[in-house]
Amino acid sequence: MKQVLKNEHIRLVINHQGAEMTSLINLATQTEHLWQGDPAIWPWHAPNLFPVVGGQTNDQIVVDGQAYPMKRHGFARNSEFINTECTPTYASFELRSSPETKAMYPYDFIFEIIYELDGPDVIIEYKVRNLSETNMFLSLGAHPAFNVPFAPGEDYTDYYIEFDRDGSLETSLLGPDGLLSGEKGRIHLEERQLNLTPNLFDNDALVLLSLKSRKVSLCSRKNDHRITLEFGMFPYLGLWAKPGAPFVCIEPWLGVADTANRPMPIEGKQGIHRVTPKTSFIAHYYLGVV
Repeated sequence: MKQVLKNEHIRLVINHQGAEMTSLINLATQTEHLWQGDPAIWPWHAPNLFPVVGGQTNDQIVVDGQAYPMKRHGFARNSEFINTECTPTYASFELRSSPETKAMYPYDFIFEIIYELDGPDVIIEYKVRNLSETNMFLSLGAHPAFNVPFAPGEDYTDYYIEFDRDGSLETSLLGPDGLLSGEKGRIHLEERQLNLTPNLFDNDALVLLSLKSRKVSLCSRKNDHRITLEFGMFPYLGLWAKPGAPFVCIEPWLGVADTANRPMPIEGKQGIHRVTPKTSFIAHYYLGVV
């Protein structure tokens, strides 16, 4: 099942599986901005990541000394959410803990994802309620993939990601297992711009853990339209595309993959958040279409 939100600027479609955005259309240009999930290349559109971000050592998390199976980016993206409220410009989706989730993540919780249209912007809010009697530890994040190019007659290399602050980018490198290797790299920006090239992601994602910018835009040198993400509550950012594929992912993260050879209990993970019993954790970001 899917929910459709629409105002005079944009049309947004959300799938109940994963509460995932599957279409984002600029109504002024009739441009589809979300990658349409070609299964031969990458089958997702904009998965929501919970209760972990990235790869986990041995595909496990350790809670109170016990290991639980946990695949990369968690289980929310494969889970069926319930649509709890919907208006023409607002929709909320809910995932509750179950015996199936507790076999992987031993907490009682409600994970709510809310989408609201505000002019040309989409406000995406995450809310996690800890129903347990103990502290709950979590990470979460977004993984939207945007079509590049926006318009016919343009090329991938006509596009760039513009950062709102100057400076080069320090990247935390990933190993072949998808875990952080502990090594760093550096990418120079030209006038706050990171140029998109077919080989930019040959060595996997660019993982930015010390980023000063709180806003980035996906822009073209051949038209004035852009996609902008503001993610002030998210300390980390991932950039990724399948090498040679016509999209780019811009991913605000509240968490990060494990570091190779440094297994940690869940409470010791980098970027982990503690939610005390019977309280909620809330974070949001903005996605603008101009």
